[in-house]
Amino acid sequence: MADSLSVRPYAVAGGRTHSSHSPDLALETVVEPGDGPPPGQCPPEAEQILRLCGSRRRSIAELSGMLHQPVLVVQVLVGDLLDAQALLITASVFRNSPDDVRAVLEGLKRKWPDAAKSKAG
Repeated sequence: MADSLSVRPYAVAGGRTHSSHSPDLALETVVEPGDGPPPGQCPPEAEQILRLCGSRRRSIAELSGMLHQPVLVVQVLVGDLLDAQALLITASVFRNSPDDVRAVLEGLKRKWPDAAKSKAG
């Protein structure tokens, strides 16, 4: 069996670039195990997603990095697992409140003060 790095992303996703869940699967979307069985003929990468999510909740970005697969591929695979109810979307604890965004921006400005100046001028 070929490892996931030698298989083209197009093939891993079955030639698909999106699933019915793609609009709901942002980088920060967190998934956890569901009650349903994995779909039949599951690719190895989908099985890896199930194993990784079995140990703890994971975000789409985290799964993409751990699998060394593009985000779009992970979104398609996660979409298949959501359809089978093998995964569930966890309610996000991250909220884009103005205070949160302001705090993140202030932290970035403190860390890289010269970057903000070069963009402004």
